[in-house]
Amino acid sequence: MYDQLAQQTSRRTDGDPLAVGKKDAPVVLVEYADYQCSFCGRFTRETQPELIKKFVDDGTLRIEFRNFTIYGADSERAARASWAAGQQGRFWQMHDELYAKTNKGSALAEDKLVEMARKSGVADLDRFRGDLNGTAAAAALKKDQNEGYGIGVQSTPSFLVNGRPIAGAQPTDVFEQTVRQAAEQAKKAGKSGGAAKGSGKAEEPAK
Repeated sequence: MYDQLAQQTSRRTDGDPLAVGKKDAPVVLVEYADYQCSFCGRFTRETQPELIKKFVDDGTLRIEFRNFTIYGADSERAARASWAAGQQGRFWQMHDELYAKTNKGSALAEDKLVEMARKSGVADLDRFRGDLNGTAAAAALKKDQNEGYGIGVQSTPSFLVNGRPIAGAQPTDVFEQTVRQAAEQAKKAGKSGGAAKGSGKAEEPAK
């Protein structure tokens, strides 16, 4: 069942701006999150940097983010904004800016999101506005939402580690233990990921 879930959700797409880590990493963590979710922010600020340092940097782990909005139009606008920043290679910087503190409601108005994008290093803010409001952003958001609903995601943050679910922003050591177990199981199964070795390219998140 876990392998089936992993195949269903781990995209391993070349150049995916919403992913960090090698495409052929033996372990993939998929996160379903909402930008108005305070626990999602806690994971981003406290746990994700440790996972990147310990597992992404050595090629063990790939992290793939999914916009799974549950708090309405403001969350959807923020999700489309993060996607739009990703079109200019600044997804993770925008992601971290959105989660630097818990932003809700009017703090996620379009003009505020444009200012966050500027701080995140998005070069072309006119293009950013266009992408934020475009059909491609809406389609990308719907794809992520449908994927989450299809596997039974009901709350944020929700995670899959090689298909194994973790609900909520658990302590960092829970994630570390789960990644290590998944890596060991992948090693025993002779798996290197969904692609040939050496084909993955590490993508850098915001520092």
